[in-house]
Amino acid sequence: MNVRLTWVQPEDLIGHELRQAAEDGRDASAVAARWHAAGGTPAPTAAGASPAPAPPHLRALAEHLLDELASLPTPLASAEPTPLPHIKRLCPHWPAPTPNAPPDARPPTAPSAAAPPHLPGHPPGTAHPPAPVPCDAPRTAPATVAPATVAPGLHARLHAAWVGRAAGCLLGKPVEKLPLPAIRALARATGNWPLTSWFTARGVPPELAAAHPWNRRSAATSLAENIDGMPEDDDLNYPLLNLLLLQRYGPGFSTADVARLWLDELPAGRTFTAERVAYRNLLSGLEPPLTATHRNPFREWIGAQIRADAHGWTHPGDPAAAAEQAHRDATLTHTANGVYGAMFTAAVIATAASGTADVHQALAAGLSVVPPGSRLARAVRFGIATAHAHTDFDTVADRLHAAYGSYHWVHAVPNTALLAAALTHADGDFTLSVCRAVSGGWDTDSNGATAGSVAGLLAGRPDRIPDRWTTPLKNRLATSVHTFDGIGFDTLAGLTHALAHQEAHRP
Repeated sequence: MNVRLTWVQPEDLIGHELRQAAEDGRDASAVAARWHAAGGTPAPTAAGASPAPAPPHLRALAEHLLDELASLPTPLASAEPTPLPHIKRLCPHWPAPTPNAPPDARPPTAPSAAAPPHLPGHPPGTAHPPAPVPCDAPRTAPATVAPATVAPGLHARLHAAWVGRAAGCLLGKPVEKLPLPAIRALARATGNWPLTSWFTARGVPPELAAAHPWNRRSAATSLAENIDGMPEDDDLNYPLLNLLLLQRYGPGFSTADVARLWLDELPAGRTFTAERVAYRNLLSGLEPPLTATHRNPFREWIGAQIRADAHGWTHPGDPAAAAEQAHRDATLTHTANGVYGAMFTAAVIATAASGTADVHQALAAGLSVVPPGSRLARAVRFGIATAHAHTDFDTVADRLHAAYGSYHWVHAVPNTALLAAALTHADGDFTLSVCRAVSGGWDTDSNGATAGSVAGLLAGRPDRIPDRWTTPLKNRLATSVHTFDGIGFDTLAGLTHALAHQEAHRP
């Protein structure tokens, strides 16, 4: 009997690393030729492991080639750095620190970098994609909120954010991993397109269901006819873990503290992609930041981004502090664009949590903490501009898939572009936000979750979210994170609010 361990087997990692090399500008053609000549196969398209184990000689070769790929120079390193001081130097619109921000939140004094050249992975021929404003500046000025105390009404906003994150995640769960045409076909078969409510298997023709099966792990708990509370999902587990992180270590936690918490509280089997590789690296004796880089082809995927909400929730109106906190979390597992996705999301959420900003100001704040010449910043601007240019969101999604379809469906670049486009197109409306995020495909549950968190904050209270999204959740969350199983979203809002209050009154 063979145990196929997903996301860490060298023969499966090598194909993903070859794709990552193509995206970040490394010349991996010689390595790719050696791998394929030896009988190596491409990376699995959706699953975390290939169907059958590789022979021993191929596994050994994959390990050697992974190390060889890591030694290749990365042309984009200067435009896409990972260290926080370097990121700040490239961000001319980095948000001003608030009165209670830590000393390292001071704005950078170094001049901003010159506009970089066209980056690999961006739509061909669009080094500077069309946008309603110059591409080195946000469309709307970021909201400037300097809270000396916790913003009024924050508890209700946090309650709505937790509920919204759960609802958006649950909406996307049954169609995770499905291609965009399949998502549209399944929804159209039940009269639910444009998407306005939960997916259902009722009324789907058998031949269509056979051609495009629901996500097998989620269908039993996330189709309309099966929902009974919020089932476990990593998109909710990580916000729970970050509550524990902030309770245990405070807002000054280190990346090593994140690692300690995971080893104490996070079952290895509940990790995926970059998080599983980093977990393996920790158990092998590696320490951050090597945990993020050693044989980790997923280091620019979406994993750090789905961990960012708590950093924004606990810094209402302070996108700089939220982004810095998200950076310390993200660098356990991610680099460059994978880190930027987390920083962008934390800053967006922190701005929305202030209660004084609209979604466009929140997105502008998110862009202000991302190097403007990075692939992720360019993709976000492209997503926002495309959403402004088209009234039909199907057209928006099609344009994004045409531009970024070469990326893996879990990569941070296409998913953050889609998230920004969905939030822009929805203009703050909760139902439109989560439905557009999910109907655009790719990492449907993660995008739905983040869109729901942002839109919940903008709604301001859980009773402003339509009942069809809140009632099936039954104020109950299932999780394998210790002490939280079965907890209510109202209780989670209280815990999060206490942490935000603690941060606001930190000396």
